[in-house]
Amino acid sequence: MATPLSTEYPTLTLVPAAAETPVFKDEPATRKPATSVRAIAERTNRVAHMALLPHTLRGYRQLGRRWLERYRDSYPQMIASADRAILDADGDVAAQARHKEQRTELRAEYRRHRKLFLGKTAGVAGIVTGGVGVGAVTGSLWLDLIAGLGVWGVGAFHGRDRDRSEPTIEQTLGLPHVEPARTRGSVAVDALPAGAKPFPISRAETPEQAATCVLLAMAAENVPVVEVWDMERQPWGWQCKVRVSEGTPEAIIAKAGGLETRFDLPTNGVRPQPMVERRACAILRLVEGNPFATAPGMPYREPKSISITDKSRLGTSVGGGPLQAAFAGVMGLVVAASGGGKTGMLQAIGEITTACYDNITIDLDPHGDGLEDLHDAVRITGRSHQQIEAVLLFFLMLSKGRARLRARLGMGKKWKISKEHPHFTVIFDEFPKGSELAKRLAFELLLVGRKEAVTLIIASQGGTKLYLGENIAQMIALKAVGPCKVGDTRAVFGDGAVAEGWLPHKLSPATDTDPKDAGHVYLQGVPGMADEPVEYAIHPTPSDVLRKLAAERREAGFVEPDQDSLRAMADVDLPDLGMTLPKLLTWEQLLSLCDADLGDDVAVAGDARKLIEDVVAVMEKARIDRMKTEVLLLALRRLGEDAYLEWAVDDLKAAMKQAGAGAPETLGRIGDEQNPRGYKLAKIAALL
Repeated sequence: MATPLSTEYPTLTLVPAAAETPVFKDEPATRKPATSVRAIAERTNRVAHMALLPHTLRGYRQLGRRWLERYRDSYPQMIASADRAILDADGDVAAQARHKEQRTELRAEYRRHRKLFLGKTAGVAGIVTGGVGVGAVTGSLWLDLIAGLGVWGVGAFHGRDRDRSEPTIEQTLGLPHVEPARTRGSVAVDALPAGAKPFPISRAETPEQAATCVLLAMAAENVPVVEVWDMERQPWGWQCKVRVSEGTPEAIIAKAGGLETRFDLPTNGVRPQPMVERRACAILRLVEGNPFATAPGMPYREPKSISITDKSRLGTSVGGGPLQAAFAGVMGLVVAASGGGKTGMLQAIGEITTACYDNITIDLDPHGDGLEDLHDAVRITGRSHQQIEAVLLFFLMLSKGRARLRARLGMGKKWKISKEHPHFTVIFDEFPKGSELAKRLAFELLLVGRKEAVTLIIASQGGTKLYLGENIAQMIALKAVGPCKVGDTRAVFGDGAVAEGWLPHKLSPATDTDPKDAGHVYLQGVPGMADEPVEYAIHPTPSDVLRKLAAERREAGFVEPDQDSLRAMADVDLPDLGMTLPKLLTWEQLLSLCDADLGDDVAVAGDARKLIEDVVAVMEKARIDRMKTEVLLLALRRLGEDAYLEWAVDDLKAAMKQAGAGAPETLGRIGDEQNPRGYKLAKIAALL
C-alpha cells in the first residue's frame, strides 16, 4: 500500500496550476493614436534635420532681414535724428530751418532709393522666376531637380549653425575649457526657459528671477544682451551688470523707454551706466523708488579746518558711493535749467571753499543773489557790472603777476598753495547775464589762472554757444550738468555723449511743490575719479545751517592775499582785449568798491599808511602812473604838510622803503630823460 505524500512537499507536475496560468485577452493589433503621432513626429524631425530644412528656413529668414535692411538703408534712423535735431533747436530759427531742409532732402532720397531698390529686386526675381518657369514648361526633370537643389542649398548655406562650425578659443589653442564662476543672480541667454515671456520686475522675488526678467525684456526689445550677473536687491530697486554680444550698451540706452514699459517702471526708471573698463558691459539700475533716500547729509566742517587741496565730500552717487572733490586749480562749469538746483550746487562748493585755511572765496552774480546764505563767509561779493569787471581784471592781473613771481619764490611750474600764499576761488553765477567785458575777462582768466591758483567756476542755465557766447564748455576741466536740454548735454559732454550714457536731460527740474531731480547732476573731470556717466545727488543743506556756518567762519576771520602777489601785480601790463578796461584797483580799493570788510591786516598802518595815501593821491591828481622821486617830493610839499617841507630826497626814499614801497625803480622814458628812477602808481597803490 503506497504511503501518502506529506503536505509540505509540492506535487511534481509539468502542468501549471490554473491559478498560475495567465489569462490573455483580445488586444488590438495597432498602436495607440498618441504613440503613433509622437513616433511620426520624431521620425519627421529626424528626416528634416538630416535634410537641413531648419537651416534652410533660418537662412531665408536671415536673407529676408538683410533685404529689409538694404531696403531701408538707415534712412528712417537719419530722418528720426533730423526730427530730434529740430526739437533740440527750439528757439534757434536758422538751425530749425537748416534741419528741416535736411529732413526734406533725406525723405526725397529715401523715396528714390526705395524705387531703385524695388526695381532691382523685381528684375532679379523676374529672371529667377522665368528660369524656373522655362524648366517647368519644358518638362525637364533634371532642370526642376537642379533648381530645387539650388533653392535648398542657398537657404541651408545662409542658415548654417556657425556656432558649431567654428571652433572655440579653447579648441583652437588646445586649452582646457573652464566654466566661468557665476555669481548670485547670474543668467545667460541660453539658459532662458523656452516660451517664457517678459514680466514686470516687481514680480521678481529672487536675484535669479530678476536676472531672467532682465534678459526676457531685452530679448523682447531686440537688445543683444546675452548675460546678466551680479544681480542685487537695493532699497530703491535692482542693480546688475549686463553684457551685449555685438555693438555696445548704447542699444540699452536707445531702448530705455520700451524697457521701462516691459519692467513696469516709472519714467527714467531704467538707468544704464556703460563700464569704461569693459566696452561690452554696463551697470543696469532698475529704479522703483528714490535711490538717494538713504544718502548721508553734509558733514560739519569747522572754520579753517581743511585745505583747498583736500578731497571733501560733496554728494552721493546713485550707487551709494561718495562724491569727493578737491577744488585746487580746477576750472569749473555748472549747467542746469531753472529749477535744476544750480544754486544748491554752487552753495555746496562754496561751503567747502569757505571752510579752508588756504583759500579766498569770491562771489559774483550780475542777476541773482549768488551764494545767498553763505554771504557772510565770502571775502568779496560782486553784483554790479562795475564790481564784477573790476574783480575779474584784478585777478587776471594777479595771476599774471604770480606767473612771473613763481621762479623768484622757487615754486616751480605751478603756484604752491599754503596759508602764506593762498588759493582763490571765483564763483561766477548767471554767467550769460554778465557784460561783454566781464565774459571776455572771464575767458582770459580761464586760460591762465589754473597754474597760478586762481580758479574760476562759472554757472549757466545752458551750455551751448547761445548761453556762453563761445564754445568753451568742453575746454573746461570740471563739468557738472543737472536737468537741462539734450542740446546742452551734447554741448558740454560731446556729440556722442547721449549714446554713451550721459543723460542729464532726462532729469526733471523742480517746481514750487515738488523738488523732483533738482540737485542731481552728471559730473566729468572730478580729480581722482573716472569720467563715467553716473548720476549724483549734491548734499542739500538747509538755509539756516548755511547761515550759521557762514557766521562762524566770519567770526574766525578771513584769509587774506599775500603781499608778494599784490606787489607782483604792479610789474605786469594790462591785457590788450580790444576793449576799454576799467581802472586796475588795489586790494583795498577793490574791497571798498564791493562794500567788503577791510579787515585788520589788509593795509599799511600809521604814518606809513598816511605817506602811501598821499603819494597815491598826488599821482592820481596829476593823472600819471609814474613819477620821479624828486618830482614826487615837490608834489608832496604842495600838500602843505609840515613834515614834507623839511624832507630831503633821501628822507623820502627811506620813508617809502619803510612803508614797503622799496627803493626807487627805473620808470622808462619820461620827457627828455631816457630812464629816470622813481615810483609807479600801481605798485604803491597795492600797499593800501
